[in-house]
Amino acid sequence: MREKLIDRMKAYFGEDVRRINHALTVLALAEEIRDAEGGDPLTVEAAAILHDIGIPEAFRKYGSTAGHHQEVEGPPIAEAIMASLAIDGATVKHVSDIVASHHSGNRIDTPEFRCIWDADWIVNLGAMYNDWPTEKKLHVIGKTFRTETGKRLAYARYGKKEGA
Repeated sequence: MREKLIDRMKAYFGEDVRRINHALTVLALAEEIRDAEGGDPLTVEAAAILHDIGIPEAFRKYGSTAGHHQEVEGPPIAEAIMASLAIDGATVKHVSDIVASHHSGNRIDTPEFRCIWDADWIVNLGAMYNDWPTEKKLHVIGKTFRTETGKRLAYARYGKKEGA
């Protein structure tokens, strides 16, 4: 199922290699976090692969890829992709809820959501907030991350040594 979801995501994003690579990087980190923290594998995989699927539609409708637009436009697209693969309804609903909250983080708090939240933040700290000083990144990690594994991975990537 993982590969089928990846194929559908790639087909949807088309030539947008940056978005495809972002999703695949979030997937790898989310799986690593899930391995340590727990969570349903299919839900984590689907949510990681599809978390940003609303970006093209958000841009088309609003001329913006802002997170709140992604959270509105992404769930119906993610649901259609998962339904086309005959993924069970409970998983579709859970993944849709994660996609609908992956920027705001205030509507859901499950182990699967926490895996996606932290993985996406790890990637975005380097991509979108690369010019932030290390101290600011470390503060965000400490205050914003929701799993110990996510924090550990982010601290290792952005400058805080283990035990420091």
